Amino acid sequence: MNAFDLSGKVAIITGATRGIGKSIAQHLAAAGASVVVSSRTAQACEEVAQSIRDSGAQAIGVAANISKKPELEALVRRTLEHWGRVDVLVANAASNPYYGPMMGASDEVFDKVMRNNVQSNMWLANMVLPGMAERKDGAVIFVGSIGGLRGRAALGIYGMSKAAEMQMARCMALEWGRHNIRINCIAPGLIRTDFSRAIWENPKLLAEREQLLPLGRIGEPDDIGGIALLLASKAGAFITGQVITADGGETT
Repeated sequence: MNAFDLSGKVAIITGATRGIGKSIAQHLAAAGASVVVSSRTAQACEEVAQSIRDSGAQAIGVAANISKKPELEALVRRTLEHWGRVDVLVANAASNPYYGPMMGASDEVFDKVMRNNVQSNMWLANMVLPGMAERKDGAVIFVGSIGGLRGRAALGIYGMSKAAEMQMARCMALEWGRHNIRINCIAPGLIRTDFSRAIWENPKLLAEREQLLPLGRIGEPDDIGGIALLLASKAGAFITGQVITADGGETT
């Protein structure tokens, strides 16, 4: 038996056109899942979906802005129309429009971060959970950050949103566990993505971070993709309500 086989499963991944989200989509597709690649830009979604189809797997692209509930409803509706079910939801898309002390953040910035990083994920989860419950099987994965586990002076609001996301996973796991639905959160550390480009493109900053990490390197998107596959598959069938930290040992 292949405990990582996702044949016959359908997965929605938000923020899936680059970085961590793209890697997760590729990992799930390679394991046999039919994947829905979603981000704000239709062309980018279709390009990634086509690359997955070129590899012999199943994928469609559906653009959606996570801050707009009707667009998320359309994302789920389009998935159901095309494949008839949602077995795995990976809520990866997030925003961080502000870097600095919390005192300097506007109400608009606060509202945007909380809506995009917390409320949108709750919307999406609540859209797909009833269908999972009917089938007595499903997995929801929130992609968080170690920013939700430790304080950062210039990333306070972002960290608050990621801590809330972790708690949402725990509470939803209690609510839906009896329906054989697993709900977990992945908390990456510094990963080589566009989000952290300012650090890893600076040789001095990169060397400083690598010296602090027990593994001696920053993470790659594929370091997270495999964890999502674990949580989405039978290999992770007894894991729920957990925060899986993947940070090269930074929080050790």
